[in-house]
Amino acid sequence: MEFKATQKFVLSSPKKLREVVALIKKLSPTGAVERLPFAGKRAAKPLEKVVKTAIANAKQKEVNVETLIFKEIQIGEGPRLKRFRAGARGRAKPYKRRMSHIRVVLTTRNDQISKSKSQTNSKIVNLKEEKKDVKIPKAKLRRNKNV
Repeated sequence: MEFKATQKFVLSSPKKLREVVALIKKLSPTGAVERLPFAGKRAAKPLEKVVKTAIANAKQKEVNVETLIFKEIQIGEGPRLKRFRAGARGRAKPYKRRMSHIRVVLTTRNDQISKSKSQTNSKIVNLKEEKKDVKIPKAKLRRNKNV
């Protein structure tokens, strides 16, 4: 079963949020909530809120929180605000304030294991069917002497 949480229009650039996501994507959601306050990044706070919301959604369905894992953490681009700073000789220097959309999807460990086993079995069958000799023309194997 999947549990989703989203936060839109976060006033932090997607690049900064993705740095923090790289720190937590291999952790369990509860472990991520424990570590995010110590990340030393301002982008960690909205990410922590979204993960907590996804965990709360799972608790609402009476799922054991310890069996949850991240299925997906998506950081999308939101709209950009066009702003200007004062420049030399009375000119305006434009810049963009970037926003982000955060989407977190949690799933239980048991669901993930059963899906991965069925996917690997189907891949093995497909590989056996696709094992055919592929002949490459000799023209492509030769080096170009004009180079």
